[in-house]
Amino acid sequence: YERFTPAPDTLLSAALKERETVNTDEDHEKGTDRGDGTSTDLTAVGEARGLGLGLKLDGLQQQQSQDSKNGSSTVDPRGYLTSLSSLKINSAAEISDIKKARLLLKSVINTNPKHAPGWIAAARLEEIAGKLKAAKDLARKACEACPKSEDAWIEAARLHGTGSDQGKAILASAVESLPNSVAIWMRATQAEKDEDRKRRVLRKALENVPNSVRLWKALVDLSDESDARALLQRATECCPQHVELWLALARLESYDNARKVLNKARETLPTERAIWVTASRLEEANGNGKMCQKIIDRAIKSLRGKNVKIDRDLWLKEAETCEKSEPQSLETCRAIVNAVIGENVDQLDKKLTYAADATEFEKSGSVEVARTIRKKIIELFPDDVEIWIDAAMLEKNCKNFKGMDQVLRDATTKLPNEEILWLMAAKERWLQGDVTGARTVLEEAFSANPENEDIWLAAFKLEFENEELERASLLLKNARNRENGDKTNSARVWMKSAVCARQMNDMEEERDVLKKGRALHPKFWKLWIMAGQLEEREKNYAEARKIYDLGLKKCPDAAPMWIAKARLDVLQKKFGLARATLEQARLKNPKIPELWLEAVAIEKQFGEYTAASALLARALRECPKSGILHAEAIKSAPRPQRKARSVDALKACDDDPDVVCAVARLFLNDRKLDKARAWFNRAATLRPEDGDMWVRYYAFEKSLEDDAENNLNAVSKKTKKAKTDVSASSSPKEDVLVRASKADPNRGRYWAPIRKDFKNWRDSIAETVSKTLAKMESEGEFSS
Repeated sequence: YERFTPAPDTLLSAALKERETVNTDEDHEKGTDRGDGTSTDLTAVGEARGLGLGLKLDGLQQQQSQDSKNGSSTVDPRGYLTSLSSLKINSAAEISDIKKARLLLKSVINTNPKHAPGWIAAARLEEIAGKLKAAKDLARKACEACPKSEDAWIEAARLHGTGSDQGKAILASAVESLPNSVAIWMRATQAEKDEDRKRRVLRKALENVPNSVRLWKALVDLSDESDARALLQRATECCPQHVELWLALARLESYDNARKVLNKARETLPTERAIWVTASRLEEANGNGKMCQKIIDRAIKSLRGKNVKIDRDLWLKEAETCEKSEPQSLETCRAIVNAVIGENVDQLDKKLTYAADATEFEKSGSVEVARTIRKKIIELFPDDVEIWIDAAMLEKNCKNFKGMDQVLRDATTKLPNEEILWLMAAKERWLQGDVTGARTVLEEAFSANPENEDIWLAAFKLEFENEELERASLLLKNARNRENGDKTNSARVWMKSAVCARQMNDMEEERDVLKKGRALHPKFWKLWIMAGQLEEREKNYAEARKIYDLGLKKCPDAAPMWIAKARLDVLQKKFGLARATLEQARLKNPKIPELWLEAVAIEKQFGEYTAASALLARALRECPKSGILHAEAIKSAPRPQRKARSVDALKACDDDPDVVCAVARLFLNDRKLDKARAWFNRAATLRPEDGDMWVRYYAFEKSLEDDAENNLNAVSKKTKKAKTDVSASSSPKEDVLVRASKADPNRGRYWAPIRKDFKNWRDSIAETVSKTLAKMESEGEFSS
């Protein structure tokens, strides 16, 4: 049995309300009020949409039934709803706006029927409304009402399809009505697909408009080389004032004919610089590069005679174009630069202006322009060393090492007493692997500057770095024993002699050199400290102490020697004597932070942390701007106080690398890794010569990579998967090593002793980083 339940009254009333139309203030707020006193019937709009969808579905159903009878289907059963969603049904507001616009444009057309823009706007409105037929009718009427308006004809052709028969017919009528309209002829050309027909249309156009450069260019582009040459000859006759046509014709002609064409062009257009530049490039391309400078000079003279302003910047841009074009025209480029570089430049400003121009062109990649300007500066200021160095660096930056060597040879010939030029020439040859050539340069430098200490030491370094220790020792011996050689008998020469003897493992020679050197240069503290270190290596601690005591009498302000003596005391377990030594050093040198830091380190080594804290507080009062002391204070402070200490340190010395590095450690401890990396990088950038900064930066990146690898191994063990290699070809720690190698640091509390150890003299930067890292870890430098 079926059971029927009567529907309640509320359900029936709700169904009735759904079909009602109500115009309320809320509807007005939502935009359903059209603003003219009428309301939008939302129910009618919904029914219209439903009717449209229904018609679409019925059409698809009929098509599907027909296709099923034929055994095929063109309806995608999965995508037909997507197709229906694209069905455009304009809202009531849009329909109202279109009606208003249509009335407005109709009024415009009726008021002024000869106004083509009104017709075009009306046609486009109908196109937007989806009434393409009405748009075409309006376009045709526009052509009838305004037969002399090319815009009306072009719009009509577009609406009918430029490539269609109707479109072509409209364009044919257009050219009959406006035979001199270049735009219509070009549109008629675009309507054709076959190139022969395109050429035919353009030839017809040129019969009517022979002075149109645009039409000539279009026809030349569609023609082969022989036809193009003939066309350009005719074009230059019809349009003699257009330089592009002359230049195009010259490019297609043979050398002799091209010269004739350019001469005729120059007679026709005597104020065009492009003709002169093209003539110069023509001569260069045919092997007459010597003519370029004459042609450009004649060009400048001729243009001045015609009252043409010589714009220096435009001409230099022309030179840049010659260099960057294919093929290059370097002779023309040089000729232009030489001719105009001094244009409108005051004599007093030439040096700075030329140098700035050369720098800018070098940055933009115009090397030949920059090189020519540099040569011009050298001609004007041949005695300026910086100018020669800039010219050499330009060649080096361009990887033109042969050119750089030639510049430096010219420089040393012109300025033989400037040792920096000799040293630069020798070094660059050495870096290129030409050791023999470097020796030759230094021999010539000796002849020109026999008393120059830097040249002797450069020659020593060349032999020393190439492991020619005997030659290096002999060079320094000759320098020391020269008659009247006060300049070559310097303290640095004696120090390098001792280093060479140490590398040769000749202790007696080293001791003798240091003894004689101290006698000649008693105020040079490095000789004293090297002598003391020699005795320490030989376990002669008493003799080492005696040397330090004598040295400190001669050089009481040498902080490294005080520190060396204190460390000797610690080595011999004489802790009280070490304290006394550093106390005496601080009394004589209260403002040297390294002495205070060493004293703090020794107290910590004894386990006297309270005394170390008190000593550090005194140190900060004596040296409030010392970065190494503030960094030590941050490190030594209890963890809750470190942030406050870092703030105080940054206020006292914001850009000090030691403080920056200590703050980076705080970020690392808080696992703020991006900030830590940024601050480690900042520290290394502020003081790239300090190896300790690079080691700390490297340790940070290494720890991150080690943690990532350990996590990966743990995951691999849990999932029982093989370990994958996640190391990149250039990891962050490797990038740090590369940057450190470029910086070649030579300072640092930990770095310098390891780098200068004679056992490590052949170590690379990476090896020194590893050894320094191990040393710092062993001394608890990275402990939290």
